[in-house]
Amino acid sequence: MEKNFELFSNHNDCPIRNVLSRVGDKWSMLVLLILKEGEVMRFNQISHILGDISQKMLTTTLRSLEADGLVSRKMYPEIPPRVEYSLTERGHSLVPLLKQLAEWASQNITQIKASRELKSVQVA
Repeated sequence: MEKNFELFSNHNDCPIRNVLSRVGDKWSMLVLLILKEGEVMRFNQISHILGDISQKMLTTTLRSLEADGLVSRKMYPEIPPRVEYSLTERGHSLVPLLKQLAEWASQNITQIKASRELKSVQVA
């Protein structure tokens, strides 16, 4: 029985912690889903769609996704420089799972919000 939990107990080697810490943040999943719909997009397009993300946070998010091999960044030597982002093959393979989670969230958000409200009333 102990062996079944070994994978989860070592935070450096746990694939769930490792991957979810990157794609489970506030913005990464949304960026991946946006890139799936837009295919090839520029920074300002992504920023405009998200609306309330700072430039610094979007830059950090895109760099993290690129470092994990989920997003590709292509820079064109023009003036002003043009940079485009798209999903890699690995990014495309993750999107169906993210879409399932997004669908589940949409189907359950009303009940989740009601549960939160109930809990906050009970605590107060």
